[in-house]
Amino acid sequence: MSTPTATHTSRTVDLTDSLTLTIDEFGTNTDGSAVLLLHGGAGPRTVAGLASALSEHAYVIAPTHPGFDGTPRPEGTDSVADLAIAYLDLLDTLDLTGVMVIGNSVGGWIAAEMALRDTRGRIGCLTLLNAVGIHGEDGNEVVDTRGLAPAGISGLSFANPAFRPDFSSFTDQQRAVMAANQQTLATYAGPEFTHDPKLRGRLHRVTVPVLVVWGEQDGISPLEYGRGYAASFPDGHFVQVPGAGHFPHIEQAGLTLGAIGDFVDTVVKPSETA
Repeated sequence: MSTPTATHTSRTVDLTDSLTLTIDEFGTNTDGSAVLLLHGGAGPRTVAGLASALSEHAYVIAPTHPGFDGTPRPEGTDSVADLAIAYLDLLDTLDLTGVMVIGNSVGGWIAAEMALRDTRGRIGCLTLLNAVGIHGEDGNEVVDTRGLAPAGISGLSFANPAFRPDFSSFTDQQRAVMAANQQTLATYAGPEFTHDPKLRGRLHRVTVPVLVVWGEQDGISPLEYGRGYAASFPDGHFVQVPGAGHFPHIEQAGLTLGAIGDFVDTVVKPSETA
């Protein structure tokens, strides 16, 4: 990874006549490579800290999925596959190669779909953080959270209660944004909500190395589900993170960054550290 100066800017990028992406950029594009960081259903704020930390080593792009946090979502952009194509178009527009795509939760699902569709070789590797998207085996399924209150989802998501949001302190506007984000997530995820039944069977076609990092106390996506995800890739690598739930990059930021760094040094670019 390159070592740009850590800066943070926001802008919009027009991809088509109807689709505009809002992106946050951390660091500087010095060599045409990047980290594309994809948030989960809890919104872009959940990856801001990780983006800032990674920008000490790389140029980081953190988009807001269209429809989240009040951004526009065209009617025709309504599936995870649509988001995967949009973000590949973004990499084309920015002319980036050797990109590490990092995705948390549904962001990991999007990352996997991107790798299956990357016909122009933009992606160099994937990192999935407690991702969803595949059908579980042996009872290791992702919890369908659509019927749960925010506090219930939070309780399943964080191992340490100190990290759980205090929803009683939220303003009416914050509650409205959170509810709208969940409606947008449901639109993208489709009727199965947590997975595409056919995705697991397609992942053998992903040729880039994949790191699967898993908070081992996740009440949403169980640990064995994560192991199964990693095993579905030809070059999959699994690291479990103690003391973390669905957001290991928040609860155990140091361990998560260490796992990503080791993956780069030993798998993605071993010749550069030999």
